Amino acid sequence: MAMPSYDLDVLRAAFPAWSLFCSDAGVFYATRRGVHLRNADIDKGLRQTLSANDAETFVSLLRDQTRMAVRS
Repeated sequence: MAMPSYDLDVLRAAFPAWSLFCSDAGVFYATRRGVHLRNADIDKGLRQTLSANDAETFVSLLRDQTRMAVRS
């Protein structure tokens, strides 16, 4: 199965509040930059670190977290 193409630099530009990387195994990771979430934030569904096995899911998680952070 072919992997969909992605440009990690484009993702980094789109989500500057996150530090992003893709492991050698192809797993995407993101950690918030300079933010330490409070327990109340975590209880609301915000996450300090995200991971996903594909770019589409990864972007979806990042968008969801961005929306949740705006509402908090």
